[in-house]
Amino acid sequence: MRYLFTISSIIFLFSCSEKQEKEILAEASCGQCKFELKSQKGCDLAIKIDDKAYFVEGANIDDFGDAHDKKTGFCNVVREVKVTGKLKNDKFIASFFEIVQ
Repeated sequence: MRYLFTISSIIFLFSCSEKQEKEILAEASCGQCKFELKSQKGCDLAIKIDDKAYFVEGANIDDFGDAHDKKTGFCNVVREVKVTGKLKNDKFIASFFEIVQ
C-alpha cells in the first residue's frame, strides 16, 4: 500500500509540473503553410516544440506584421521565438511571445 501511495504521489507531482508555464525557445510560423497542420482553416500562428507543431492561443499571426510578407511573414518563413506558456488541449497557450532577432 505504501508503494502504491509513493507511485501515485510521483505521478501527481509530474502531472502538476506539466501544467505550469515554461519559457522556451521554439520555431514559429503559419501552422497551415509551414507546419502542415490541417485542423483549422486559414492561416494561424503555430509553434513547433520537440518536432511537434501546436496552434497558439494568446498571440495572433498578424500581431507581428503582415503574415504574407515575403521576407518576414509567418506564412513564408519559420522564425525563432521565445515564448512562455503551457500546452493545454493540444494547443500552446501563450502568455508571452517574442521573435528572437
